Amino acid sequence: MKHYWQLIRDHLGWSLGPERQLEEHLRAAIHWLLRAQEATPDDGVAHSYDLRRRRWHASYPETTGYIIPTLIDYAELFDAPECLIAAVRMADWEIAVQLPDGGVRAGTMDAEVVVPTVFNTGQVLFGFARAYVATREPRFATALRLASDWLVDAQDADGSWRRFPSPFAPGSDVKAYNTRSAFGLVRAWQALGETRWLRAADANAAWALSTALPNGFLPHNCLTANPAPLTHTLAYAMRGLMEVGVATDNSRYLDHAIRMAEAIALGQRADGAVPGRYDTNWQPAATWTCLTGNSQLAINWLRLGRITGERRFEQYALAANRFNMRAQDLDQRDANRAGALKGSHPIDGDYLMWRYPNWATKFFADGLMLQLRPDVDNLG
Repeated sequence: MKHYWQLIRDHLGWSLGPERQLEEHLRAAIHWLLRAQEATPDDGVAHSYDLRRRRWHASYPETTGYIIPTLIDYAELFDAPECLIAAVRMADWEIAVQLPDGGVRAGTMDAEVVVPTVFNTGQVLFGFARAYVATREPRFATALRLASDWLVDAQDADGSWRRFPSPFAPGSDVKAYNTRSAFGLVRAWQALGETRWLRAADANAAWALSTALPNGFLPHNCLTANPAPLTHTLAYAMRGLMEVGVATDNSRYLDHAIRMAEAIALGQRADGAVPGRYDTNWQPAATWTCLTGNSQLAINWLRLGRITGERRFEQYALAANRFNMRAQDLDQRDANRAGALKGSHPIDGDYLMWRYPNWATKFFADGLMLQLRPDVDNLG
């Protein structure tokens, strides 16, 4: 019955608590990520906690990969060596489960289908790169090189990735949010200096831009065939474009990310939440909010301020962070949920219904760190 009680509280507004100090919200989020690692029989991070079934789902290589930078950033910025230890364990686990050809498997570790997929491989690049930069251990460089080369070899001549789509993300085989994988190649290039990886990232960003509608909307940008993508995947695509733009000094990519940021900001609600989906005319297409997307957009808006020196997006970022801080239950006595964020608010929204996915809390932590540390240019 716990999930029904959470549903009632969400719909009545009772689950939105007061804001506390940002450090308290951040600390609780980091502790939950460590809890999600402890909840598995290996060193990966559990995909999510399922409130309705009251169980943790198996480790998820994709998002464990980009949780590694979050924990290392927190360890370095807030003197938390236990987070570095946990992140290195995650990175070693990623090496152990990396497929022989260098790719990273789709889905969780208990998925019946074991195939490499482009997006998951791109996300694990973040972990290998950050682990290598933090430790200078050659094993992380070796794994990073193997995965990056696999990703480049899988790329089509026009810069898109059509081969190795995820069997768990139906719809078009091409996904605009793969610019997030291109961003992973940027991180690999920054770590090891292989220019072919940066060229591949540039090619993918150029392809994505070539598909844009006149109003800047990117089609084929949702996890399913839904023409109204999630803010989660919109934010993936936006961040990928801006980061590839910075790395290649290509203002076209950055300008497009700014167009997306402006269009989405127009739909932000007075309470700071952003509608969970947008249609092709940039109109809100959901009454619920995707908490993951809120945090990702906060990161993007703050990051645009760092890149451009302008502060016009800061108000949207702070409002989105405030809403998610209110949605994070710091008084929750259930250790499986304390400090975590739901997939959707209310919890019966159509993104990760009834679940607390690890990446929602990961991006929440990143957004709070960027807000807390204006001296930090980039992270994650």
